[in-house]
Amino acid sequence: MAASKSTARVVWITGAAGGLGRGLVDAFAAQGWAIAAAYHQTTFEPPTDHVWPVSLDVTVKSQVQSVCDRILARWGRIDLLINNAGLTADRWAGQMSEPDWDRVLSVNLKGAFLCAQSVLPAMLRQREGQIINIASFSGRVGAVGQSNYAAAKAGLLGLTESLARETGPGNIRFNAVLPGILATRMTSKLAPDQLARLISDNVLGRTNTVAEVSRFVCFLATLENVSGQLFQLDSRIARW
Repeated sequence: MAASKSTARVVWITGAAGGLGRGLVDAFAAQGWAIAAAYHQTTFEPPTDHVWPVSLDVTVKSQVQSVCDRILARWGRIDLLINNAGLTADRWAGQMSEPDWDRVLSVNLKGAFLCAQSVLPAMLRQREGQIINIASFSGRVGAVGQSNYAAAKAGLLGLTESLARETGPGNIRFNAVLPGILATRMTSKLAPDQLARLISDNVLGRTNTVAEVSRFVCFLATLENVSGQLFQLDSRIARW
């Protein structure tokens, strides 16, 4: 299919069927963006005609490249990639299986790299583009029972800063957002005492919301002179 001319900016959001992913889709749709909403295991129903749902396993390079090519064929450009696909498989390190380690690293870190790698040639041709990685506070300070997830998210922070340096001369912006604890399917598995501890770690005594994070990401997408930055969006305090 030939690329269509469109005045709408184009965003590719991975993990679009999850709690934060759906919030991001709704927020960008409300601002008139054309949206490629990539999902994997959960069925995704698009909220508006601006949204094009597409099935994707971010850990498979051929699938990632195919989706990227289809977006470019449909709209002719990609202005923003949001690497939001992620999962957890929490265990104490001594009990963690190798498949659980590999799966979490593959989805959270390798998937982000593959998606970024696929869009960069088009963004460099455009001489403009932005990639926002959804990271985690666990990647800054670690977390008991989450050595795989914390390692993946720490790697994502390093990836963000490294690729910001590599692609800055091509006018590509890379930033990472640490959204905080959100009421999503991922956190619904937490025991009440775990959730209470996480809430108490916030100096405001409360966690963030999907709506607030989505508003911030939409705002970040409009900034033309910010790259290589890590934005924490809750009230936990720790040294960088």
